Amino acid sequence: MVPTWANVAAGIPGSKVKYSKLSSTDGVHINLQKETSPAEASFKRCLGVVRSHLLRCKERPVKTPYKAIACATTQFLIGIFLVITGCLLLAGYIRKVGASRAICVLIVGVLVFLPGFYHLLIAYRASRGHNGYSYEDLPDCGH
Repeated sequence: MVPTWANVAAGIPGSKVKYSKLSSTDGVHINLQKETSPAEASFKRCLGVVRSHLLRCKERPVKTPYKAIACATTQFLIGIFLVITGCLLLAGYIRKVGASRAICVLIVGVLVFLPGFYHLLIAYRASRGHNGYSYEDLPDCGH
């Protein structure tokens, strides 16, 4: 029998598979099969796998990655310093270099600031327990 969409969606009610008790060698019947359908057994097995995975995930202690947070804080502070310096150079408050150098300082400041801000945001939200954020999302800084 070729399963159609209706058969598969309905759990194959028209299936010709029959379940029977197995007989032992001495003539006494032994029922080795459970009274559940194969779909229910598969579903219970999947729930067992998910449950064991969740228990395994909860068992691991969450360690705070202080090195990664320190690196992100350093990037954030250096980036802010370079962005402010680039803005001051571009505005003319600091007159030692020209506008081309000010733009370069500003670009480097933004490139250093963005990853630092991003990783600090992840660390903050992971510490507050927001869904979807964990310390595992931070980069590994020499562990």
